[in-house]
Amino acid sequence: MSSKIYVGNLPYSINDASLQHNFSEYGSVSSAKVMMDRDTGRSKGFGFVEMSSEAEAQAAITGLNGQSVDGRSIVVNMARPKEDRGDAGGYRGGRSSY
Repeated sequence: MSSKIYVGNLPYSINDASLQHNFSEYGSVSSAKVMMDRDTGRSKGFGFVEMSSEAEAQAAITGLNGQSVDGRSIVVNMARPKEDRGDAGGYRGGRSSY
């Protein structure tokens, strides 16, 4: 079973390869992805890393949370499942009130 880790407050200079390199010290990295803004192509400042085991994920969290990367103190914790946003607005198909 693999374990997904959230990594926040990343410097904008970090890419997928450097993120993977930082976490590989703690075990086998299945994937590492820095989230990018689709309009600008620039990093959003957070990403996700998937480790091969929960023990490796916990070791990475313990070792890297709060560490300085290019002058920024990164936040590292277990990723939570994506929440259902429910109604995000937009057209509802109902009648207007005016």
